[in-house]
Amino acid sequence: MLTIEPLDVRHNAATARQVLQMQRAAYAVEAALIGSDGIPALHETVAELRAARERWLGARDGDGLVGAVAYDRLDDATLDICKLVVAPRAFRRGVATALLNALDTAEPAERTVVSTGALNTPALRLYERRGFVAVRDVEVAPGLRITQLERPAPPDAAHYVAP
Repeated sequence: MLTIEPLDVRHNAATARQVLQMQRAAYAVEAALIGSDGIPALHETVAELRAARERWLGARDGDGLVGAVAYDRLDDATLDICKLVVAPRAFRRGVATALLNALDTAEPAERTVVSTGALNTPALRLYERRGFVAVRDVEVAPGLRITQLERPAPPDAAHYVAP
């Protein structure tokens, strides 16, 4: 059973270290998928993680933290999903979907944006199932292409579930 709760990465050093450890493990898998270790979050430090302005929701199971989503509200009220990470031990258990459902409920938005590695097929499929549409691919560093996606407000965000 998963529980979803806000995470205080900024003020709680232990939480920040847990998130960073999970984030590095998750992004290492993505780096292998896309053939590039140039993902900035893969090299982020605890200090950088704590200094960022994003807010976080975390997912825990009986053994601890298994996923987290970082998000920010842009000046035009768009919800920006900055990071979505799942511990490799919890892949394919609905953690990402549960986090996105909780985020949709906690932070309803007329428009939501997210970016992921252009070759990260599992993430692209997840977002597409949730109504996101790819709007452009961008090379953000040599050999690192991301796909930017966006979604208008879902009619009933709390009931988005992966098929």
